[in-house]
Amino acid sequence: MKKSTMIIIGIIVVVIIFLIGGISSYNGMISKKESVENSFSNLDVMLQRRADLVPNLVNSVKGYANHETEVIDKVTQARTKLLNANGTQEKSDANNELTNSLNALMVVVENYPELKSSENFIQLSDELAGTENRIAVARKDYNDVVKTYNTTIIKFPNNILANMFGLEKEDYFEADSSSKEAPSVSFE
Repeated sequence: MKKSTMIIIGIIVVVIIFLIGGISSYNGMISKKESVENSFSNLDVMLQRRADLVPNLVNSVKGYANHETEVIDKVTQARTKLLNANGTQEKSDANNELTNSLNALMVVVENYPELKSSENFIQLSDELAGTENRIAVARKDYNDVVKTYNTTIIKFPNNILANMFGLEKEDYFEADSSSKEAPSVSFE
């Protein structure tokens, strides 16, 4: 074989290796992006579950504390914002607002011992607490897959492919800075 034929075959082999590597990298990035979307969907389901519990909780409180309309209205407005939010950052902000307004509602509940001892309220509070735990797990899972995806698309040479195909970093679902302190609410 001629030297020029060997060079052409060598170039073709190198191109094929790079092409296979590029396809493999692209497919890996797309799989990770799908994992991010799936995880966000799971988190969104938990947020929806909590939003579905809020009207019952609010109605329970209204029955005992009709004059606490400001706090009740804030909870209702925050729930509406969460249900209408789109995108990670908007949902994260709306979730934090709902969390803060629910914490304020629980502080109000402390003034109504008969409400705190109501079976309906106790059941709703337990369901809400369980849902809050599920949201925390779903948020952690989401942030873990976002970290993996973001790390993958910013590493060389994946960053070149990611830029070529318009793959961008995803936002983390972050808790409000005030949520780092646990609220002091008791249902005793």
